[in-house]
Amino acid sequence: MSGRPTGTLAYLASPGDVEIREYEVPEPEPGAVLTEVEQANVCGSELHIWRGFHPEVKEGVLGHEAVCRIAELGDGVETDFAGRPVEEGDLIAPAYFLTCRRCPACQEGQFHLCENVYRHWSKPPEEPPHFHGTFATHYYVHPDQYFYRLPEGLDPGIAAAANCALSQMLFGLDQVGVDDGDTVVVQGAGGLGLNALAVATERGAETVVVEGVDGRIDRARAFGADHVVDFRTFDTVDARVERVRELTDGVGADVGVEVAGVPDAFAEGVRLLRDGGRFLEVGNVNPGHTTEFDPGTLTRKAVTIVPVIRYDPWYLRRALEFLADHAEEYPYADLVDAHFDLVDVDEALQRSDSREVTRAALHP
Repeated sequence: MSGRPTGTLAYLASPGDVEIREYEVPEPEPGAVLTEVEQANVCGSELHIWRGFHPEVKEGVLGHEAVCRIAELGDGVETDFAGRPVEEGDLIAPAYFLTCRRCPACQEGQFHLCENVYRHWSKPPEEPPHFHGTFATHYYVHPDQYFYRLPEGLDPGIAAAANCALSQMLFGLDQVGVDDGDTVVVQGAGGLGLNALAVATERGAETVVVEGVDGRIDRARAFGADHVVDFRTFDTVDARVERVRELTDGVGADVGVEVAGVPDAFAEGVRLLRDGGRFLEVGNVNPGHTTEFDPGTLTRKAVTIVPVIRYDPWYLRRALEFLADHAEEYPYADLVDAHFDLVDVDEALQRSDSREVTRAALHP
């Protein structure tokens, strides 16, 4: 016997079927970090996988959005990926994907499109090092996996969400370009939308949110929305287009951000923009879902469409710094409204899926 301790993880055996299993906690290889999970949030991506809606992932260890505490450092690990010293006991936020820096995409500088990005994500638990996801007592950070020590004083409960929606929005808005004085229209006020509003606000933009759920509208206002286009009132595409024009002196928004995850929102979003506007597409991630689209409108309006998936991993450091600077200005602390023990992961997923809770957090 090795004498190593055992840990617990949540394994999706098939859509809707989650098993709690125990495995021996591995020693970290050179360049790796073994961590203990402090908090793991239930992200919308987990719900898609759990329901069986993900186009590729149908099983594996669940979880990716988390803050972890360093338990053991592999040989050669002395700093995080910003060069700051780390030691056992430090709290870190890991990117949930790899950046190999060797594949064709990485060689072109498109690190967010690394071909090996999910090499260790959602793997079966019997495959070492077992702890492939953050719905677990432990999480294994691989040598090519970026991680950053939490800034001093940042609430770990807030930081647990940094490696997903906020990093994505910081990266996406940089790709599409948001400047002081721009008008940004955000379609959807879920986690991505709220972060888009906060980031755009801090960059000096005037913000418009398209939403139709009271609680989401309230949160959108708290995260910086200057105007709300309630689709219960403006209940046709033409009505919403006209309302956005009214809010922008008859011109249309400079930037659109699609984070509703609804195919029809893509076709509508282009019409919300001024001629020469920029459109960030993030929400529609599952192939096979289509919408009618008029390419002539796109051409005549000369709208630039920028699709973005994931982010360059150093944006996680920027996300943590954003939270350290602005967490008290926006109600980030209120986004997680239910906490569960790891063994109650089924209940956390079910209540998140039914929207009984806004955002659930798991604690080993």
